[in-house]
Amino acid sequence: MKVISLINMKGGVGKTTLAVNVADCLTRQHGATVLMLDVDPQFNGTQCLMSPDDYVAHREAGRDTMLDLFDRKRVKASTVQGSTEVQPKTLNEIEVVEVREKLFLLPGSLDLYRLEMAPGEGRENRLKAYLAAIRGDTDYDYVIIDTPPTPSVWMTSALIASDYYLIPVRPDPLSLTGLDLLKSIVDDRKENYGLSVKCAGVVLTMTRQGTNVLNDAKAYLSGDRYWKDKIFTSEIPGRVKFAQQQLNNVFMLDSEAPDMRSAIINATNELVVRTT
Repeated sequence: MKVISLINMKGGVGKTTLAVNVADCLTRQHGATVLMLDVDPQFNGTQCLMSPDDYVAHREAGRDTMLDLFDRKRVKASTVQGSTEVQPKTLNEIEVVEVREKLFLLPGSLDLYRLEMAPGEGRENRLKAYLAAIRGDTDYDYVIIDTPPTPSVWMTSALIASDYYLIPVRPDPLSLTGLDLLKSIVDDRKENYGLSVKCAGVVLTMTRQGTNVLNDAKAYLSGDRYWKDKIFTSEIPGRVKFAQQQLNNVFMLDSEAPDMRSAIINATNELVVRTT
């Protein structure tokens, strides 16, 4: 079971799009069994994999979300019944959603924003502990973790649980200059927590072929001593029409644009090789 987090401190770089579609491609093109963990409180990945009606029904039925995984024992106050102690589920009791054959999801939750979780209290290890708890009972080939675009405790938790991290980045100056800062933050987490997580590479997203912006981005990365070996040869093109369809559970493999389909296939193939 390989665990791969997608990280970037900048929003709008196609991180969730890449996470969801890599997970989809791994199942459909490689026959892999994949679990996606949505650690982003915005839970956009969940919205790409579940319809609004299904998600509402999921929550109304009291089924599990990422909040249940990070929850802890707490006191629930009531003016009628007084205070009662609420026990969280054990890690083995957390149930995932079968999106379709071979693709599973532990949905995200906006309520993660309300969860008080300070760095250093231990709960940042919950993702790693969860994966260790289910390892013997499941046959996931890959676990894909979508993270928020901030250097938060959620990103730290994902890195602790991961074997690799993948960085989606737009080919623009602001996104590229943030790469070194992201590297320093990851290196800091690796040192503080004794992690051996490796960088699987950098995927250029929302690209437009033949533009100076894309050419400059490639030149910048290829000229950098650290990043030059991390650049994926596969790029993810930008398509406004596809972006508008994502919340309708449309995947790149279903796109009418041949370059969109080939892009996600090539990027996923490259990821498989880089994490072998």
